[in-house]
Amino acid sequence: MSAALYLVAPEVAAASPTGSLVRLDGPEGRHAVAVARTAVGERIDLADGRGALLRVVVEALDGREALLARVLDRVAEPAPVPRLVVVQALPKGERGEVAVETLTEVGVDVIVPWAAQRCVARWVGERAERGRARWVAAGRAAGKQARRARLPEVAPLASTADVLTRVAASAAAFVLHEEAGEPLGSAVLPETGDIVLVVGPEGGVAPEELAALAGVGARAVRLGPSVLRTSTAGTVAAGIVLARTSRWD
Repeated sequence: MSAALYLVAPEVAAASPTGSLVRLDGPEGRHAVAVARTAVGERIDLADGRGALLRVVVEALDGREALLARVLDRVAEPAPVPRLVVVQALPKGERGEVAVETLTEVGVDVIVPWAAQRCVARWVGERAERGRARWVAAGRAAGKQARRARLPEVAPLASTADVLTRVAASAAAFVLHEEAGEPLGSAVLPETGDIVLVVGPEGGVAPEELAALAGVGARAVRLGPSVLRTSTAGTVAAGIVLARTSRWD
């Protein structure tokens, strides 16, 4: 079984060379000691969420709040190429957090919440800040479970105009659409740059949005014979794309 992963601040990871002692405290240390019951001599990993990974062995426990570990090795995980971006229209209820969790687990690099025309859910004012905070927390928890040294970026709430700008700057962009003729599994993928997947809301991508996305280079594609929920379609699409790139070699 792979070693459990806990998150540390980037400055802690940067200041912890091989052979040094590093302290894990705060909520992460409390979880490691009091919940996961990490023991002296156990191997765990510490990551800063930006690609720095410390492989450590626990040398001492400090009550039920913290532990001290010796750094055995340092790994710098390079930025992934190509980068995978999922534009996720806001789902109803807690399905947004579900989408973020599974997108993180499968390996998506950037998750963009999108206020699409047909979204039932609306993030307005402070609700946008709270909604994004929930998505960030979901990505953080899922990233630890998936043993990711790099956590996904959760972008601020995007308008359709913001999405069009992102799509126009990408190496390739695809809109998931049940009536599309081209399957995503046979689409030509770039080896570098951003690959953007656009996932519509429960009511689908509006015709005006579909036309605007096509106007900046996005292609409509389908996943298969069944119609998936908005909260699961992006994860399935991401798996299809990543399986066809060198990232899953």
